[in-house]
Amino acid sequence: MGRKREKVWLSVAGVIEHNGEWLVVKKKYGGLKGKWSFPAGFVDEGETIDQAVKREVFEETGIIAEITGVIGIRSGVIEEEISDNMVIFTMDAIGGELMAQESEISEVGFFSKTKLLTDPASSLMIHFFLGQDSHNSGFSTHDLNPGTQFGYTNYKIFKLP
Repeated sequence: MGRKREKVWLSVAGVIEHNGEWLVVKKKYGGLKGKWSFPAGFVDEGETIDQAVKREVFEETGIIAEITGVIGIRSGVIEEEISDNMVIFTMDAIGGELMAQESEISEVGFFSKTKLLTDPASSLMIHFFLGQDSHNSGFSTHDLNPGTQFGYTNYKIFKLP
């Protein structure tokens, strides 16, 4: 399928806890290059968001996962022009073999919450969903800046109960 995005983008991310550890990747490119983040990517044309998150998790990590819920929505505007939206799913690992997608991912692994929250290479999204306020639901707009490398002029995360 093609990847026609124009100025409204839709992406997905999978948050997977397995045996007390969280599945994360380090991308080789873009604003998250060298940072731990949840497996994520764009929804392709002709694909639903649930199909996209299963595909992205498998492509980036080799893990087969099923959806258990939706934990949040991230919405931002890049350079006052591009609407960048992401649906964040909770998922369970049900199979597969852990391996990094060589073309996009430099590292993949399951790590403890403590390691991820103390690692300076962890993304804002990891801190938001695994940090001390991770059990609170609601809408947050204050002081959320994933980094100037993205060019966001507005950035919000909605955490669902």
